[in-house]
Amino acid sequence: MASSQYGLLGPGPGALSPEQLEKLRDFKIQARIANEKYLRTHKEVELLLSGFFREMFLKRPDNILEFAADYFTDPRLPNKIHMQLIKENKAT
Repeated sequence: MASSQYGLLGPGPGALSPEQLEKLRDFKIQARIANEKYLRTHKEVELLLSGFFREMFLKRPDNILEFAADYFTDPRLPNKIHMQLIKENKAT
């Protein structure tokens, strides 16, 4: 028997209608596009995350939450990101 999103008695409570599913799909697509545009205009987000992952993989801390808290509250971090942005802008 083929599986279906519907139970034996029809759609379950909370099941989305085809129209709702289409609206949800469109919303997800638009959200993804908006997020991509945001990330493209805010290069510092990529630098923050890639720097965090690079340091995490190099140091492999046992307590990642503590490491993340220390990394993102480092008072030197804004200057590091600013310098990386300048460096990247000169390279392009």
